Amino acid sequence: MLYQGEDLKKLIPQRHPFMMVDEFESGDDTHAVSRLTILKDNYFLLPDGAMATTGLIEHMAQSCSALAGSLANGEKAPIGMIVEVKNFNCSRRPNAEETLETNINFNFSFGNMTLAHCDCHVGDEKIAEVDLKIYVA
Repeated sequence: MLYQGEDLKKLIPQRHPFMMVDEFESGDDTHAVSRLTILKDNYFLLPDGAMATTGLIEHMAQSCSALAGSLANGEKAPIGMIVEVKNFNCSRRPNAEETLETNINFNFSFGNMTLAHCDCHVGDEKIAEVDLKIYVA
């Protein structure tokens, strides 16, 4: 299922100007894809016209949040907090007007903790990846 606009706001708690997911496409309980087109007024855009690496991490974390929200089956989306950022690799920062496509994979969940791996692409080019440990309330 593809979520955009108001439907997407049901999955994640963030709002403009801090909302870092434009589209979310659910796959199954452990995998999904998100997209973000970086606009010139993006909160994480730096003066050089490229997004800060912290913006990439935030985009990937919100993408994980959207997957958790899609699994809530219509109930209020859970609130998550990043507990650990591990193995972050970034070959380049994305520029304004580029669209990020991010693969989200939930690798393991136990209690309120979820381990996730995300990889972020611009077109066919993988530009970043990260392992996240997320606490879901």
